[in-house]
Order: sequence, then C-alpha cells, then structure tokens
Amino acid sequence: MIDATLLLKGLPDGLREPLIKSFQEIAANYIERRWEPAELNGGKFCEVAFTIVDGALSGSFAVVPSKPRNMVAACRALEQVSPNTARVGDQSLRIMIPRTLPVLYEVRNNRGVGHVGGDVDPNFLDVTAVFGMASWVLAELVRIFHDVSTELAQAAVDALIERKHPLIWEVGDMHRVLDPKMEKRDQALLLLHQRSGWVSDEDLLNWVEYSTIGNFRKAVLRPFHAKRLVEYDEASKRVRISPLGVQVVEREILKTRAYASFKDKNPGIAAGVLHFVGSL
Repeated sequence: MIDATLLLKGLPDGLREPLIKSFQEIAANYIERRWEPAELNGGKFCEVAFTIVDGALSGSFAVVPSKPRNMVAACRALEQVSPNTARVGDQSLRIMIPRTLPVLYEVRNNRGVGHVGGDVDPNFLDVTAVFGMASWVLAELVRIFHDVSTELAQAAVDALIERKHPLIWEVGDMHRVLDPKMEKRDQALLLLHQRSGWVSDEDLLNWVEYSTIGNFRKAVLRPFHAKRLVEYDEASKRVRISPLGVQVVEREILKTRAYASFKDKNPGIAAGVLHFVGSL
C-alpha cells in the first residue's frame, strides 16, 4: 500500500497539493450529498490534472496549475504528442486522460443544478460521474508516477477518502465520538465509517474506551464480522467497515441520532410526527 501522504511526491507541491485537495473536496461533497459543490470542484480538479499531464508529456512541470483557454482543444493537442514507448503510462497520458478531462469539465460547466423532470435526480447522476471520473484520473496518475498496479493505485486513492462527521473529534491520534450516551458498539461502527481503510483493533478499542481487548473482540468485533458489518482480520489484528456496515451507519445510527437531536430541541413537533406516522 502506498502511504497516502507520499502520493505523487515527484510533482511540484504547487500541483500535487491542489490535485489531492480538489479530489478530497469532490469526494467529501459526494459522500455528504452536496451536489452543486461537487460539480464545481470537478472543474478545479480538471485544470490541475491537465497541467500535470501537459508537464509529463513536455518534460517540464509548471510550478502551479493553469487554466487552458479551451479545455477541449488543449486536450486534443495532447493527443498529437508523439508516442513514446519508454514513457510510463504513455497511452493514458496522451489519449485516455485527455479524452476524459473534457467530459469531466463539461459536467462542471454546462450541467446546471436546476434540472427538472425525470424519475432520477440528474444531479446525483452528474456528480456520480464526476466522482467516478476524478477517482479514475487520480488513480491513473498515481499508477503512472509510482509505476504500480491499477489495484494498488486505486487503494492509495481510496485512502484519501474520509467521511467527516461533526460527531467525531480528532485530537492527535485519538478519535472520540462526542456523544457519551451512544452505545460502544455504535461508536465503533461510526468511527470505522469515517475511515477508508484498516484500523488496528487496539486503536479502535482505545477510541471507544472499551474495557478490555478480549471483551471488545468477543462482544463487538467478532459479532460485527459474523454479520458482515466489518471485515475483522484477527491474524493481523485489524478491522475495516464493509458496504453493509456503511449502510447501517448512514440509515440507522446517524438517522436515529439526528431524530433524537431534533426531538430534544422540538419535543412538541416530534410527538406530532410520531402520532401522525402511527396513524398511517
């Protein structure tokens, strides 16, 4: 696994940092269902990615990203660069990425957020495309500049994606759920939901302040694993959340807590809602 902090270290900081930051913004907005910002950040990502590809093909990287006057024409010009079989990722740099960036850029420029009609929200489809294309472009750049497999490059890109929760407070290496009344099991799953990769079982134990590691494994991690909410690798003493676990957090834990918070602040309205639902 490539350390996410070392991604694309061969690039100037003025290109590397904006690329990663703009991708993380796209990912965060997509995960948190903020459709319009995700689309707009796709344009910023395109401009940085174009500058990187242009520098890789010309042999000299710009210090900071620049916006081409015409993204489509600029990308077509990259396709005219002579092939070089000695260049790592030559086909991707000259053809595949330059043909992807204009589509990504057009979604940003010419697909407004005011769509109407249809059974599926086009904004969701738009930003899903933006997120998917941006993830692929970044993974390709990682694969090329680190000269690694597609699978390892994608894993490195996944490590950049973290779900941010106002419920979670990070202080140094410690992570705390700011709801002491929440069940320890739910706290553990919520903390894993924020992390994109593996977490050591002892770190998770410390974060939720469970009694002992033996009890934590027996009462929380193994049952979670059996229910396929997490993958618990006991040999390596590490755990990560599964897609099913993500659904449980988003559909049950976070939704339940959001309602509880609303009820505390609006007891009369909440009681009315429950009465109405119960009458259906």
